[in-house]
Amino acid sequence: MRIFPSIEPRAKLLRLGLFVLGLIITFMPLVLSAQCLSSELRGVWLTNIDSTVLFSQTNLDRAIERLKRLNFNTLYPVVYNDGFTLFPSQTMRWAIGQRLHPEPNLQNRDILQEIIDRGKQQGMTVIPWLEFGLMTPEDSLLAKLHPDWITQRRDGSQVITFGENNQVRIVRLNPMHPEVQNLLVVLVGEIVRKYAVDGIQFDDHFGLPVDMGYDPFTVNLYQAQHNGNPPPDQPQDPEWMRWRAEYITELWRKIVRKVRSLRPHAIVSLAPNPPAFAYNFFLQDWLSWAKQNLIDEVIVQVYRDNLTSFRKELTDPALLELKTKMPVAIGILTGLRIKPIDMDLIKQKVQTIRKLGYGGFSYFFYETLGDRDQDFLELQSQPIKRKL
Repeated sequence: MRIFPSIEPRAKLLRLGLFVLGLIITFMPLVLSAQCLSSELRGVWLTNIDSTVLFSQTNLDRAIERLKRLNFNTLYPVVYNDGFTLFPSQTMRWAIGQRLHPEPNLQNRDILQEIIDRGKQQGMTVIPWLEFGLMTPEDSLLAKLHPDWITQRRDGSQVITFGENNQVRIVRLNPMHPEVQNLLVVLVGEIVRKYAVDGIQFDDHFGLPVDMGYDPFTVNLYQAQHNGNPPPDQPQDPEWMRWRAEYITELWRKIVRKVRSLRPHAIVSLAPNPPAFAYNFFLQDWLSWAKQNLIDEVIVQVYRDNLTSFRKELTDPALLELKTKMPVAIGILTGLRIKPIDMDLIKQKVQTIRKLGYGGFSYFFYETLGDRDQDFLELQSQPIKRKL
């Protein structure tokens, strides 16, 4: 005969209560931090590399509806890579005799217009992304038809390799060459003139590797401005770095001027590497561009694989100061084809971004969001407007 009730049901209730409390403790900071925001950039890059999202209208419809359901507010669709455009371009017909990307799934379509139509229906901001910027594949029509547009190292080599087994081989367009400048300025002008876009975006590929710039055109240009003296043998020579960087800045200024003349309210967006790395390795002096009012929105790519190094980049005094003066968001890597990123780390990064007062984030890239809708909804449970 039992005098006291069994404690087993009580123990089960206690364990359940502790479990629920743990969930609250884990996710409440995310919920509260999101609810306290009045605006936040929530973007995602859409690409045709290692991704099929652009390969059919059905794929696009489903993706954009999904992103709206997950409370994203900004799309960054690629419109220029591999030396081709993903919209019918008169500029590229002039440059290479071909108006569209040759990928069969992208042929006979205007990908940019499709995304604008679907994005606007969902109330999303659409900012086309010129991914390849100042680079092009070694075997591209741009490189084959215009070899004088390609820059090189001091030893004459041109090719840069990366990717699995270094199978990707690209070359760099010379930002000092007037015809290269004309190509990009006219291409951007074509986009903002023909399409109801909300802006344009370049990224870290709008720069020049510090060991390049020794092509004949650039050497002659440098000599003409330096009493016949050739560029220094050392690529990291401060004056030689500054000289090349200023030409990249001037090209950026021309692009911004073109955008603002044709579509005054368009957002000029840049997705660079952190400032010191961007300048020291790619001569991209984007902090000075921001100070000259040549950027409306910055999304700094901080693709670190641990929270400590991620936070270290975000507490850079230059970035902390910049975010008080203009919208600064952070690019988060959600995965690569061969490297998925743990969701807990993604959540911790979003928390860090919010705690430090940045304007939002953009995920690279759509395909790597994976089957994690509920996780992303925990991060962004309510719709919200953009910072800009």
